Amino acid sequence: MKIITCFKLVPEEQDIVVTPDHSLSFDNAAAKISQFDLNAIEAAMQLVSDGDEIAALTVGGSLLQNSKVRKDVLSRGPDSLFMLQDARLERALPKEIAQALAVAAEKMSFDLMLFGEGSGDLYAQQVGLLVGEILQLPVINAVSNIQRNGDKLSVERTLEEEVEVIELTPPAVLCVTSDINVPRIPSMKAILGAGKKPVNQWQASDISWNPSSPQAELMEITVPPATTRKHIILDNDSPEAIAELAELVKKALN
Repeated sequence: MKIITCFKLVPEEQDIVVTPDHSLSFDNAAAKISQFDLNAIEAAMQLVSDGDEIAALTVGGSLLQNSKVRKDVLSRGPDSLFMLQDARLERALPKEIAQALAVAAEKMSFDLMLFGEGSGDLYAQQVGLLVGEILQLPVINAVSNIQRNGDKLSVERTLEEEVEVIELTPPAVLCVTSDINVPRIPSMKAILGAGKKPVNQWQASDISWNPSSPQAELMEITVPPATTRKHIILDNDSPEAIAELAELVKKALN
């Protein structure tokens, strides 16, 4: 079985700065693998058996130039890394990202594609589903467990009041939840070995990716103004205090 595990590079949250005009500055933010995609990579590693192949795939803009993150991905188990870098993907929304991933996946060939439940920045939870639709493959989201049964897969979806068990035959696209596993920390041996694994960097022309005009565009991300805390403390449960609390809550809601 050939598995493609997709991931997205996102800015390190602690390095993002809120500017005086309530916008976000990513100038000093390092790149990292989206936390939810670490679950997809780990899920691929738990499915693999002798003779299987795991390829990591990502698309994006300037963040893909970070060699440290490339080594981080490969140290977590994938046999190879494929990247499509293009300026048009710098601020791309889910549909454009899904189209690029679908074209790249078709070029690579695969039996199973794995995605995290969302990305650490937008968290739209759309990309995996859109890729499955574009490729016209079975696609299941909210996957909390995957088991191999010969040539078939048994997939569990944990819902509010029940657990669905779905059996399917690859090729397929699965989007796993963060509850499916706990991603392992790479060993020193794995980190050193990651530098010897192949990295394939594509441009749009290499895979015949011709993006259509986007139907929506991300214009800006702003932060709501911070609200000053009132520091009102009611330290008893008298009727008067309760009435005062109710009045304060009413004013806050209005």
